Formats: sequence, structure tokens, C-alpha cells
Amino acid sequence: MMWRNYVSLLLLLFGLSTVWAQTASPEKYCENSTTCNDCLNNASCLWCIKTSSCLTYPVKTILPPYSLCPLNDARWGACSINFQVLIITISVVAGVLIISFFFCLFCCCKCENCGSSNFEHKMQRQAEKRKTKQEQRKAEMKIRHDEIRQKYGLSKASPYARFENPA
Repeated sequence: MMWRNYVSLLLLLFGLSTVWAQTASPEKYCENSTTCNDCLNNASCLWCIKTSSCLTYPVKTILPPYSLCPLNDARWGACSINFQVLIITISVVAGVLIISFFFCLFCCCKCENCGSSNFEHKMQRQAEKRKTKQEQRKAEMKIRHDEIRQKYGLSKASPYARFENPA
């Protein structure tokens, strides 16, 4: 039982040391970098051309403040791309993707409505065909019934004709 407590304590100390090492290392790493390529090897660092220094990226603000480094002189991710161009490019690409998504959504909804109107027209045509066939069958049945009535002397003109003419 005692060894479990030692293992738990060891794991706790290892976890805390890992957390402290992760929070402390970006600042030290960024301060020690002297070139743009060395600085940008760590994603938490920002290279400023104006001051030729490696800075810790300000995570609390989305964009680095002008007092830290102007956007035009800031480099993050790659030394050849300035931060301002990177932001504009990402914004344009995101805008195009959003517009494309809504355009496709509109086209799909429009085509779906076209499809349902075509479906409705098809159903109406089928209903009309059924109705005409039914009317034809009804007329044929009426003719057959009339022939049977004539055969047995039941005229359709007057239902009481049979009683008036004593045969």
C-alpha cells in the first residue's frame, strides 16, 4: 500500500514539473533566439523586423499590439510572409469559403424546389391519366348496362314503362 502513495506522489511531481517547464520555456526560448528562422521554430514566438528581436507571441490579444511590433514588420510562421499579408490572405480565403458555402446551399435549395415542382407536375399528369381512364371505363360500363337493359326489355327512359304496357 505504501508504494502506491510513492507512485502517486512521483506522478504528481512529474506532472507539475512538466507544466512548469511548458509555461517557462517559450519565454526563455524566444529571448535566446537571434535569427528569424531560429525564432519561428517555436510557434509561440514572433519575430519583429523593426527591432530584430524575437518576442513571445501575446496570446491574450488576437493580434500583437502596435507598441510591441507593427503588423507590417511582424513575422509569424514563416520569415518571408509578413503578418499583415497573412491575416488578409486568411480573411479572404475564409470569406470565399463562406460565400461558396452559402452559394451551394442556395443552389441546392433552389434545385430541390425545382425538383418538387417537377414532381408535382408529374403527379398531376398521372392523376389526369387515371381520371381519363376511369371515365372511359365508366362510359364502357354504361354502354354494357344499356345493352343488357335493352336485351331484357328494361328501358332507361322510364322506370315504370314495364308496368304501363301489359303484355
